[in-house]
Amino acid sequence: MELVVPKLEEYYYEKQLEEDPNTMSYNAGYDVSYEGYHYDTGCIDFPESKWEKTYQKRISENRYFAYIKVNDKYVGYVNYQYDKSEDRYDCGILIEAKYRGLGYSKEALNLLVKEAYKNNIEYLYDTFEKYREGTLDLFLSVGFEIIEEKTWNKFEKQVDGVVVRIKTRG
Repeated sequence: MELVVPKLEEYYYEKQLEEDPNTMSYNAGYDVSYEGYHYDTGCIDFPESKWEKTYQKRISENRYFAYIKVNDKYVGYVNYQYDKSEDRYDCGILIEAKYRGLGYSKEALNLLVKEAYKNNIEYLYDTFEKYREGTLDLFLSVGFEIIEEKTWNKFEKQVDGVVVRIKTRG
């Protein structure tokens, strides 16, 4: 397995993932208002007309984004970016629905933590619902710790969630 920072012309795969309801179902029901988000499916429109702007923004804002490559195929992506409002680096991992359950997540998340370390990022954070037990088990198995419990709305109902963090340096 390796992490591959995609070239602009390879953004077709990100488009494919973010427009697939099976892959994006975890993302549905949030009260967000960004352009192209589909409340009912969690999908995010990513037309080719937005690729260049996204590519340049990732470079200018020092956002890390890479596809997860296993053998000769992509199976998902990992990322991290600085959140000014929280003064921290949030990370994420997305495995394409048809490749879930095959053990790719743990290795990919470990590789992401190593990338953060190489780029002098001290901590990575993520936030997700408690009922996503597989996700919580994954993050804890890599060395993340729960640092906060919180609630938010999903499909107009309160859900319990966690904030997890890992120290990448020291």
